[in-house]
Amino acid sequence: MKGSMIKKRWIFLIAVLLFLQFYQLPYYYSQPGGAKVLDEVISVDGGFTEEEGSFMLTTVQMGKANLFFYGWAHLSPYRMIYPEEQLRFEGETDEEYQHRQLIAMTGSQEIAKIVAYEAAGKFVEYEHKGVLVTSLIEGMPAYDVLQIGDHIIAVDGEPVITSEQLINQLQGMNVTNTVDLTVVREGQEAVIEVGFSPFPEDMNAPAGRVGIGISAPVTDREVTFDPEVTIDTSQIGGPSAGLMFSLEIYNQLVEGDITKGYNVAGTGTINEEGMVGRIGGAGQKVVAADKAGADYFFAPNEGGASNSNFAEAKEAAEDIGTDMQIIAIDTFDEALTFLQSLPEKS
Repeated sequence: MKGSMIKKRWIFLIAVLLFLQFYQLPYYYSQPGGAKVLDEVISVDGGFTEEEGSFMLTTVQMGKANLFFYGWAHLSPYRMIYPEEQLRFEGETDEEYQHRQLIAMTGSQEIAKIVAYEAAGKFVEYEHKGVLVTSLIEGMPAYDVLQIGDHIIAVDGEPVITSEQLINQLQGMNVTNTVDLTVVREGQEAVIEVGFSPFPEDMNAPAGRVGIGISAPVTDREVTFDPEVTIDTSQIGGPSAGLMFSLEIYNQLVEGDITKGYNVAGTGTINEEGMVGRIGGAGQKVVAADKAGADYFFAPNEGGASNSNFAEAKEAAEDIGTDMQIIAIDTFDEALTFLQSLPEKS
């Protein structure tokens, strides 16, 4: 009888542990990830390969939250919980979310290459295809008239070749406005009229903001680089490694080692003008960089905003007591200037 009771308790305990492990909540859990040395994943044909130091991208580990992770996240400031609707579109599957993150990473890689090659005075050639529609927001005007895979090449007759141009053309509108989009679909060109509406509440858009309902548009083009460059980042998603990609590529394109023997980690998006932009999880990435032994951590300064990624990273560095220095960066050129000012590491 006693043995039977013990057996039942073990079965109950195992059932509870399995429930805690596999019951997923409508939240995502994140924690500090790792730091990846970029000369291991980036290769410029015939480029410089004798780095004494390193450039590292930093990551945040993220996944669906179960009850265990939900509780654990409240025990550390570097473990975070996000409601599902903050990260994923309504009805978006795990596979679609991961695909969207990988598309963002691919675009980030291309822009980083362009910034580095132009800064190094190397050959870059473009063949523009327009702005690729990768995701549409259900209930908004574009959902019924556009299709995934469409290429937008003009707005009201004005050519657009980048996603930034498209977004700029569509700003400042209201619900009474319409635009004519010139679209290439399956090789055929057509003009499609599209209106504007407010964004769904669960997207947390600013009050009064309207749009046509395209999310995550992608600049679609074929870019030729000489010498050739390859990047292998397997399943690392998102655009937040743009700055660090561009620095590693540049270092392989020019003579001399701009790391000066230091281990330099960092984060930040980058655009074709070399402006460094905000990312998520700056504090978590500081923890990851510190564990990897980085000497410096580059963080987006956002023009000195009080709530910038730099401010967040600086606070995290002070909290964990790291010797790693946090460097405020607004542009690719600022990062180069800082590196050039460093003495060779002894």
